[in-house]
Amino acid sequence: MLISPTDISTGNFRSLARAISLIENEVEGYETLLESIEPIHTNNIIGITGPPGAGKSTIVDQLIQKFIAKGERVAVLCVDPSSPFNLGALLGDRIRMSQWYNHPDVFIRSLASRASLGGLHPSIVEIVLLLQAAPFDHILIETVGVGQSEVDIASLADCKLVVLVPEGGDEIQSMKSGLMEIADIFVVNKADRPDSAKFAQMVETMLHNRNDASRNIQVVKVIGTTGDGIDQLYNVIQHQAEKHPSPAALITERAYQLIQKERMKDINKSDLKAFVDAAIKSGEFNLFTVVKSFLS
Repeated sequence: MLISPTDISTGNFRSLARAISLIENEVEGYETLLESIEPIHTNNIIGITGPPGAGKSTIVDQLIQKFIAKGERVAVLCVDPSSPFNLGALLGDRIRMSQWYNHPDVFIRSLASRASLGGLHPSIVEIVLLLQAAPFDHILIETVGVGQSEVDIASLADCKLVVLVPEGGDEIQSMKSGLMEIADIFVVNKADRPDSAKFAQMVETMLHNRNDASRNIQVVKVIGTTGDGIDQLYNVIQHQAEKHPSPAALITERAYQLIQKERMKDINKSDLKAFVDAAIKSGEFNLFTVVKSFLS
């Protein structure tokens, strides 16, 4: 495999890129590499999610600029929608971050969601743990942006940002039981638009009505295109990172996902379809008994 744990721990970008490709494609031996690394567990993992068009990539670009100005190193995982033909990532939004691709302190990798319902890559846990073994101060994870299903980020990130826009008043109602429950920080982007103050107040009122003062969820208004409000957002992120070091519950969720994935490895959809076809043709079909028989 020719990738050593030292290559990862020193933050060699070429080795990190190759290692991620091995993990993505589950090349033989990738698990041995993961078992040989020693995660630092001190880097701050920031998840950024929200509906399409809210400006997540623009916010990420501004945060990178802020981190670099502070002398900090950052890794960025951008999870993009998959091509329906080859399952690769559709990289349109990455144009906004083009200035950082050759920066020595910024590692950017686009990942295809591969139809994952949680808005993340199927191997996102392994990839994040790999990056935790490298000397980054922050790991940013930007999800696909498909809406309420993107709650898997809650089990990965120390700090979760949900990016919204003032026009999302109706949208916010449908997200109360999804994205709205995972946020540590609500970022109201495009705050120069009409009714942005009213929208931010609506979010704050909703949070107040939830009576969950222990979480101290913040609402921050920004203008992603100009950088207005990014300083405040940076400070709030730093505060959240200090308040939420990676707890056992977070690591347990990651372990659960890995165990779940491992136990599903021997389930082949083509074999399952053939089994279902045979059961239907038998004339005595019951979905639950078919599933039980297939697993036995």
